[in-house]
Amino acid sequence: MTLDLSLLPDGGLGWLDASGAHADIVLSTRIRLARNVQGYAFTGRSRDGERLRILSQVRSAMPQVDSLTGGVLVRVDELAPVDRLLLHERHLVSKELAGVEATLPVRIGAALLLGGHDASVMVNEEDHLRLQALRSGFAVDAAYAAVERLDRELGTVLPYAWHDQFGFLTACPTNTGTGMRASVLIHLPGLVLTKEIQKVLTGLQQVGLTYRGLYGEGSEVLGNFFQISNQTTLGKSEDDLIDHLEKMVRYVIEQEQEARRVLVRQAGYIIEDKLWRAYGTLRYARSLSFEEAMNYLSGVRLAVGLNLIGGLSVYTLNKLLIFSQTAHLARAEGRSLGEGEANQARARYVRQLLAEDSVRG
Repeated sequence: MTLDLSLLPDGGLGWLDASGAHADIVLSTRIRLARNVQGYAFTGRSRDGERLRILSQVRSAMPQVDSLTGGVLVRVDELAPVDRLLLHERHLVSKELAGVEATLPVRIGAALLLGGHDASVMVNEEDHLRLQALRSGFAVDAAYAAVERLDRELGTVLPYAWHDQFGFLTACPTNTGTGMRASVLIHLPGLVLTKEIQKVLTGLQQVGLTYRGLYGEGSEVLGNFFQISNQTTLGKSEDDLIDHLEKMVRYVIEQEQEARRVLVRQAGYIIEDKLWRAYGTLRYARSLSFEEAMNYLSGVRLAVGLNLIGGLSVYTLNKLLIFSQTAHLARAEGRSLGEGEANQARARYVRQLLAEDSVRG
């Protein structure tokens, strides 16, 4: 089955529009709730028939859930590998649900339920249900309000697995309790360039937070993007976890802003030259690997934040992070691409988008 992107509300990319607070530093905010349906084995031990019955229950529940009005259900297990990868590149599904790795083949019954109100549900991931809301910029309260509403509405239709002492029961013990993971995807080139990043990251770990790469657990840090999230869910309320994350992310933003001021003050012309070189490479390169593109885009994003480059929008930079990835390039070209072809297609796309934004600016 071929994925029809026109059926997805906003293409699943409403969070890219750079409308949230501190959008030049914080790309997005995500709140995720792990839930399981009572009476079924956890996904890792369930059989195909059980997962299909869970999917059927979710499908039947959709018309009764206001948060899912106008939404669409996508059978991820019926999609071609390139379309599953595309959903992963858009941060709509995890690599586990998409089955993008040979060691983690896609499960029967894997699905994505994308609502019309910026909330979605991954079905038959590590847990039966992964409810999530993704927002542009630093918007913890707005993201939590959306996913809390979805959780409340869906919980009146589906019986969640619950224990009076432990809270929501989950496949991984570290998610038991609230089942909540709150995270922000944040760009920290100033702290990296001033060599203060490790001190900040170590400080976060000491207060119960953790960091990962661009695509969460198991992914590497590219383009100076870090995903910061809570580590524990048991023994604390949702409000406590949200407040703690929000407070610490504000601290990190302040540290990044100070690091940028230090760079300009102590090495202004060196930084300016470095960032303009990154922009020039992106404007004229004929071949770019994804890692190269991410690193140069990080420099350009920093240049925009420092007002060194005008006429270039954060929204365009956000688009480049997503649409310059392999599955999106293959979709645009209408065929599968080898590594060399993908690198050339990526350079063409980056050149075109930057040129168009430059003309508008």
